[in-house]
Amino acid sequence: QVQLVESGGGLVQAGGSLRLSCAASGRTFTNSGMGWFRQAPGKEREFVAAVNWSGDNTKYVDSVKGRFTISRDNGENTMYLQMNSLKPEDTAVYYCAATSSRRWGSRSVYGYDYWGQGTQVTVSS
Repeated sequence: QVQLVESGGGLVQAGGSLRLSCAASGRTFTNSGMGWFRQAPGKEREFVAAVNWSGDNTKYVDSVKGRFTISRDNGENTMYLQMNSLKPEDTAVYYCAATSSRRWGSRSVYGYDYWGQGTQVTVSS
């Protein structure tokens, strides 16, 4: 059974940092594009960042550029999202996602085939 499991969420003050992890099991994602999305209450799930299969190409939504860094460790079948200078508007449930091929970089939820269950990130002002 394919599973993506997020961890690392929590409550942090504005200006603080968190590092999210997405551990994959049941299938190797070393040849898959991966990404992070988030969903705030009452809002649609939105794209945050994406990384290609090798980790040397990345893409970000404008609102997190310069603050968030996406990376992956294919040896560990794990993806990360380092979040610095957090703002209250970053509060959301964060989801990791993966494709079933080397395609990557989609900003649409329909561009991904596998999803984690989400981890809550709350930034207090």
